[in-house]
Amino acid sequence: RESGSGAMGGSASLLPRDALGEYQRRSFSCLLSAYKRFSELLPKEERENTCSARVPKSHMLMLPELRANPFQHRICHVFSTSETGDDSMSFEDFLDMLSVFSDSATSDIKSHYAFRIFDFDEDGTLNRKDLEQLVNCLTGQGEESRLSSAEMEQLIQNILEESDIDKDGTINLSEFQHIVSRSPDFARCGSLQG
Repeated sequence: RESGSGAMGGSASLLPRDALGEYQRRSFSCLLSAYKRFSELLPKEERENTCSARVPKSHMLMLPELRANPFQHRICHVFSTSETGDDSMSFEDFLDMLSVFSDSATSDIKSHYAFRIFDFDEDGTLNRKDLEQLVNCLTGQGEESRLSSAEMEQLIQNILEESDIDKDGTINLSEFQHIVSRSPDFARCGSLQG
């Protein structure tokens, strides 16, 4: 085949035919698996319209991967495109979520979405209040695990000293990604693939 012909953007594929076929089979298999998982979250009467249906947040939270996640509500909120603000998810929203939490997602993509999840007030920075909520999610809400005010203040101060490069009292996306880049385990964390 000539270089200027064929599918895939008008040029010959860079993958050998057998590798392309295997990639397509695996991609299709993953897509079918995601479709099946998504449709199982829908009420039975809505399953025939899976592609246009929205799964309620309460059903999304039944996913084993989200059930025990301390950020389950934020994850649903960040990935939902619901115009009503109910955090329901379309099939595309669900695919986006699976994609970000997959092993193949880059550290930049994972850190971008982690930052959005941790930005509780959605102002584009992680401020003291966001950091306090983040710590509370990680340590649990129980009386025995809650940090004292002094411990919380010291922890937040330590986080800001380590992460707040421009010393404005908040952590922006760039600063967050800089810290994440120094953590080789970050990209391997948080798989939602089942």
